[in-house]
Amino acid sequence: MSSSTKQTRVRNVSTKRTLGSMLMAFEAFVVLFATLVAFGLKVADTTAVWVVGLVLALLLIATPALLGRKGSYVWGTILQVAIVLTGIWVPLMWILGGILLCLWAWAMIAGTTIDKARANYLKLQAAADEVVQIITDESN
Repeated sequence: MSSSTKQTRVRNVSTKRTLGSMLMAFEAFVVLFATLVAFGLKVADTTAVWVVGLVLALLLIATPALLGRKGSYVWGTILQVAIVLTGIWVPLMWILGGILLCLWAWAMIAGTTIDKARANYLKLQAAADEVVQIITDESN
């Protein structure tokens, strides 16, 4: 096989899933630190603070394994809203949660756009490879 007919392999990994996963991993740390703040400020019963904080952090860590399945991005959005609502106990979380919600929206929009562009690129590349193969076959 000559270098002109060599096909380039492109990994077909969802950018939307990758961005969402990275953001959720980061958010798990933010929630964990917010839980420590809530505990230190004694904003609620100690047990309630730890249960809510740790459950939310664990859900954020576990959810990337589900991303890409039906309804998983809706679930991710529900988690984002839950993070914003933690502002009830720690007011700074209204701001941090809002920023994280905006980052989630950006990750979903940008990821979808990039995934569509990659799919179009791969279609065009396949068509170009087919044309090159036809021309090569005809010239021989």
